[in-house]
Amino acid sequence: MDPLSNELSLIQRVAEGDQKAFLVLYDHYAPRVHALTLRILGNEMMAEEATQDTFLKFWSRARLYLSERGSFLVWLLTIARRTALDRLRMEARRPLLSDSKDPETIWPLLSDGEQNSEEARWQSLYFMLHDLPDEQRQVIELAYYQSMSQSEISAELGWPLGTVKTRMRAGMEALRRAWLKDEH
Repeated sequence: MDPLSNELSLIQRVAEGDQKAFLVLYDHYAPRVHALTLRILGNEMMAEEATQDTFLKFWSRARLYLSERGSFLVWLLTIARRTALDRLRMEARRPLLSDSKDPETIWPLLSDGEQNSEEARWQSLYFMLHDLPDEQRQVIELAYYQSMSQSEISAELGWPLGTVKTRMRAGMEALRRAWLKDEH
C-alpha cells in the first residue's frame, strides 16, 4: 500500500505534531523540493538549506494547508519557491539562465517515476515552457524563477520595456492555451 494514499491524514497528523507523518511526507517530497530550489539557486549548499527551510516552514504551518485551494505538492513547491527566492535576495545574487537546449538535465530530478496526473501536468507545463520561442521563455524564466520585474528584465536583456511586456504576454498566453488544450 502506498504510504501517501491518505496524504490529507498525514498532513493533519503533521499539524498535530506527528513526526512520523512528517518524515513520510519529507521522504516522498524532498527530492522534488530540492530539485526546484537547486534550479532557482544554482548552488547545491544553498538548495539544501532552502529545502530544509521549506520543510521547517511546512512543519510549523501544516495547519494552514487547505486541500480545497489546491494540491499539497503545489502548496509545498510554492513555499519552496518563495524560500529560494528569499535566499537569493538575502545573498544578493542572481543565478544564470538555464540551458534550454537540454531540459532533461533538470526534469528527472522533479519527478519520481510514480507519476500521478498532477505530476504529469506539472511536467507538461515544464515542457510547454521549453517549447516557447527563446525570447518568450527567457522573460518568463527571469520573472518566475529569478523574481525579476519587467523593468529588471529589460535592463538584463537590453530590450525595450515594451518588448519585454509583449513577449511576456505572448508567452503566458501561449502557455495558457497549451495548458487548457492539455486539460481536454
